[in-house]
Amino acid sequence: MLTIILKYLFAGRYAAIFIGAFFEGPIVMTAVGFFIRLGYFEVVPAYFLLLFGDLVADVAWYYVGYFGAHKFIRRFGKYINFKEEASEKIKSLFRKHETKIIFISKITMGFGFALVTLITAGMSHVPIKKFTILNFLGGLIWTAIALSLGYFLGNVYLLVAKGSRIGFIVFAFILLVLGLYGFSKFMRENIKKL
Repeated sequence: MLTIILKYLFAGRYAAIFIGAFFEGPIVMTAVGFFIRLGYFEVVPAYFLLLFGDLVADVAWYYVGYFGAHKFIRRFGKYINFKEEASEKIKSLFRKHETKIIFISKITMGFGFALVTLITAGMSHVPIKKFTILNFLGGLIWTAIALSLGYFLGNVYLLVAKGSRIGFIVFAFILLVLGLYGFSKFMRENIKKL
């Protein structure tokens, strides 16, 4: 029974890449880089599945902002001290620098504000074609960086003694999550000071 389950999981591993990238891009990208190094995936199809899974998720968040941000602000803005006038100022500023904001946000994991940037792009009605192209170009770079990090971890994993490999995986995963969280927190705090 276990053999059959593993066989189906292995057969669907490329679909899992797309789904994983849709829900949690950076961690899945790094993990896939790790598994590429171990020989479980081919680089080219894995890279493009990660790229497109992440892009589809970003476009979905764009449309959340496009269709839902104004309604949310009108209904709940008073509870979080956020008025529509403030959203108009944000939209104006965002549209003035949209190319830089979208591209840089993508290649830097949004400086901790990736989701806010995607929703604001939709709320600001950045043309979807422009948004998608910028996001795609930034995604080419970001996906390569995350895959490379995972590939490097795969190299280190292969150097670790067999009895210590599970501990290494747990340690590397915790370190990755803490690193992403710390980077995100650091960037949010420094941007608030600007």
